[in-house]
Amino acid sequence: MRQISHKMEKSSKWVIGHQITPLQTTGNYDMVLGETPAQVPGPPPHYHNNFSEVFLVTEGEMEFIVNGQAVTVRAGESVDLPPGTLHTFSNKSESKCKWVNIHSPKGFLDFFQQLGVSASEENAFSKSVDPELIQQVIRRAPEFDMMITTEVPLPNE
Repeated sequence: MRQISHKMEKSSKWVIGHQITPLQTTGNYDMVLGETPAQVPGPPPHYHNNFSEVFLVTEGEMEFIVNGQAVTVRAGESVDLPPGTLHTFSNKSESKCKWVNIHSPKGFLDFFQQLGVSASEENAFSKSVDPELIQQVIRRAPEFDMMITTEVPLPNE
C-alpha cells in the first residue's frame, strides 16, 4: 500500500479567537491544526448530531466542558466527543495551546471556511471575536450541525 503525504494548506482562518489551518485528507474526515492564544474562551456550548469529534492537544493545555463536566487536557492527551456530546473548550492558561481537531464524517470544514476570518487580513483575531460575527456564528451554527445549547441532549435527539 502506498502512503500518501499531504502538505498543509496556506488558508489559515481565525474562528472565534482560534486559528485554524485545514489539512487535506483522503478519508471521510476533516482535520485541522488549531492554535488558541492564552486566555481565549471557546465556542458556545454545542453538540453535533452527525459528527464524531476528537481533539489532540499537542502543546499547552485546554479546558473542556463535556456534558457539564470540566476536564483539563494537556499536551499528548485527547478528548473524544461522540455525536450528541455537549461540549466547549477554552484556553485558561497563560500560554498558547496547539491542537489537532478531527470531525468525522467529512463536512464540518465548511463552518470554518464560511465563518472564519482569513489569517492574512489585518486584525484577523479581533475581527473573529467581533460581537456581530459571533452573532452570525450563533445564527448559522445549525447549518453546520452545530447545535448551540446549555442542555445535554437526550439520546436520539
